[in-house]
Amino acid sequence: VAHALDTGLNVIACIGESLEERESGKTEEVVFRQIKALLPAIADNWENVVLAYEPVWAIGTGKTATPQQAQDVHASLRHWLALNVSPDVAQNVRIQYGGSVTAANAKELAACSDIDGFLVGGASLKPEFIDIVNASQ
Repeated sequence: VAHALDTGLNVIACIGESLEERESGKTEEVVFRQIKALLPAIADNWENVVLAYEPVWAIGTGKTATPQQAQDVHASLRHWLALNVSPDVAQNVRIQYGGSVTAANAKELAACSDIDGFLVGGASLKPEFIDIVNASQ
């Protein structure tokens, strides 16, 4: 991460928990630990960083967090950033959702106040991708 930022690249830092961690109520603990590990590498370069909350259990499985679950994690991430980095970073950093976004759930996810967009994988290869792109309109 530090090298990419030092060479002028932008970084999408993916964070997320396993199904076991979610079911054990450890989602926040896991994602906060992951962000904390990134802090030294990011330093003051937050304007070149996008965070992507991508629950491991949702990658390519067709399973997805409910919009409320995703919103709750995103809001918690912003709160943690406000306390541990700065309120400015918390307000301005883009936090995307990357857990099996589809045309069917994109509009509801896009309506969540702390979700700033999507990190789309396999669905980007399907015709329905245009519906995901247009979800926030």
